[in-house]
Amino acid sequence: MAGAGSVGRLTTRGRRAVVAGVVAAVVAVPAPFGVAPSAARAARAAGAVRIHDIQGAAHLSPLNRRVVAGVPGVVTARTGNGFWMQDPRPDKDDATSEGVFVFTRTRPRAVVGDGVEVDGRVSEFRPGGAASKGLTRTEIDATAADVVAHGVPLPAPTALGPGGRAAPTSRVKDGPGDVEGRGGFDPRANGLDFYESLEGMRVRVQDAVAVGPSRDGELPVLPAGGAGAGTRTARGGILLRDGDANPERVLLDDALAPLPAMNVGDRLPGASDGVLDYAYGDFKLLPTATPRRAGGGLAPEATRPALAGELAVATAGLEGLDPDSPPERFQALAGDIVRGLRSPDLIAVSGIGDNSGEADDGTVAADQTVAELITAISAAGGPGYDWRSVNPRDNADGGERGANSRVGFLFRTDRGLVFGDRPAPAEPMQDEPSPGRLDPAVTAVAVVRRDGAAGLTLSPGRIAPGDAAWADSRKPLAAEITWRGRRVIVVAGQWFGRSSDDQPLFGRFQPPTRPSSWRRDAQAKVVAGFVRSVRKVDGDAAVIVAGDLGERETGAPVRRLVREGGLADLPERLPAPERYTAVTGGNAQTLDHILLSPALRRRRHEFDVVHRAAEFADRAGDRDPAVVRIDLADERAASPH
Repeated sequence: MAGAGSVGRLTTRGRRAVVAGVVAAVVAVPAPFGVAPSAARAARAAGAVRIHDIQGAAHLSPLNRRVVAGVPGVVTARTGNGFWMQDPRPDKDDATSEGVFVFTRTRPRAVVGDGVEVDGRVSEFRPGGAASKGLTRTEIDATAADVVAHGVPLPAPTALGPGGRAAPTSRVKDGPGDVEGRGGFDPRANGLDFYESLEGMRVRVQDAVAVGPSRDGELPVLPAGGAGAGTRTARGGILLRDGDANPERVLLDDALAPLPAMNVGDRLPGASDGVLDYAYGDFKLLPTATPRRAGGGLAPEATRPALAGELAVATAGLEGLDPDSPPERFQALAGDIVRGLRSPDLIAVSGIGDNSGEADDGTVAADQTVAELITAISAAGGPGYDWRSVNPRDNADGGERGANSRVGFLFRTDRGLVFGDRPAPAEPMQDEPSPGRLDPAVTAVAVVRRDGAAGLTLSPGRIAPGDAAWADSRKPLAAEITWRGRRVIVVAGQWFGRSSDDQPLFGRFQPPTRPSSWRRDAQAKVVAGFVRSVRKVDGDAAVIVAGDLGERETGAPVRRLVREGGLADLPERLPAPERYTAVTGGNAQTLDHILLSPALRRRRHEFDVVHRAAEFADRAGDRDPAVVRIDLADERAASPH
């Protein structure tokens, strides 16, 4: 049966295509299992239907739910529950695909190179179920697949990119609305239509270059070494920009053949051939043979060390780190801090998990996790670091259940930084509530005037932890530090992440909406209000906001924080080819930020994103750390910038 609830389709493993049993759905009323022989005979008698008739110049087949018979094709690839076939006699219309997936339920008898004739019912299969925001795959639910010839030459693959069929380099699809439910189909102008016109066909990428690392069985590339592509990063990737989701980017998937481990800038010399499929928000090229890799020589970056009078503040995303993480991961993160960031004075850390990791056993303390990281830093040749945070209440801050991920501060004390503990903890690595002390997990930090400057009632202290904006989300942490006599307020954050409600860039709804954005916008409003309260007490206050904000520099939440908090977003000031901290599906973008108040912005400062993780296949995380060095040596360091 090809209807809702059917299983065993070619779907994705997590976010990639494999042969697996998952819930699926077919557009329109499910057909009964199989097609009566009389219906197949009637369809055959009505005249030959070819694959381009089934595909049509649209996202949904004009023959959807219709019985077809004797559809000819050559098998181009196969999997455990079906095969792809392509018409060796194509029409002259590039808008109609000549390939289709044939769903046979069990492993097909036909092999690559067989000429076949297929009976069955045309359907539109939606990976992920009827509620999925992705597109469908047009296919034939076969009742018969007769092999009529062996050793038939395969149709030549359609080359993508310069010299072949070039995808639009910016526009995904005209909107608004559901692209499957309205007219208009232009493969020359719209990326969605372009790939839809090749669905199920043999395609080729020639001399591809990786624009993202290979992860989870997927590899994003640009054909022809990136010729004619959009704005490239300084290190060989491609930048995600407003209104440009980079349709020229091709996502390879290992469903049919293994892919080599690849970093950004690595190449696949020669031709990489496969069939074009769609699953879970992306068109994917499934190579039928493992391509050959040629290394691009990309090396992890390192920034310069801070000078004597410079305060160095950095970000680091350690998502999922806990005592059970492999020693190699602790070593890699320590290397980022010591060799990449050059041991900054203060690091706003996100993603530290509790001592029991994924076990949902009530543990909330993270002192063992932090101790292992600090030990790894020392082993890497770094200075001694200390740690401050606030333990969350069990399973109250979102993320993976039981992990109790939180933000916090790593800091060194050998260069003049003093952490302003309020109240002074009995044990630096513990912050459990004690008799007579309020629970810091639910107690809001407030701003007070102390010694003529803005200070905090709690340090570290959570910003408005009871506000609805932080429900099921990491609470931001504020700290009061002193750098060589100058008080600085630092806020570490990890805002609400993208959710399954967000529509994919290459999904059925265009332009895609992001319902999770309102959460980040509400969080930006709360943090901006806190910054204003600091500056109301002291207009010359030194304030730094740092961490994973989950939004690009042009996103409304970041713009709200800049506007209402009176802050300067440092990534925004970088040249475009250097402006990214994450690479997602081959799209480079800024999701981690450091922002400065006017008092610090006027001083000489230098900001650097240190590319060490997001571009490399062997790194568990997908975020690059960033660091700002601010000259606080004397008043002559003030700058108009």
